[in-house]
Amino acid sequence: MRIEVDPDRCAASGMCALTDPDVFDQDEVDGTVVLLDPTAVGHEREAREAAHLCPAGAITVIE
Repeated sequence: MRIEVDPDRCAASGMCALTDPDVFDQDEVDGTVVLLDPTAVGHEREAREAAHLCPAGAITVIE
């Protein structure tokens, strides 16, 4: 599994960072998504949930 994020599409809602702070964070300046772990080993379920919850569709999970 691999995760991709699109910070330009991000609405800075923070749902990703709330869902899995080990994989996602938010930029301190504008609040957009920061990907900490593109493989999310051990966090696959949470990464899928974060992608599902993202209101802007800025997170893509590639199986």
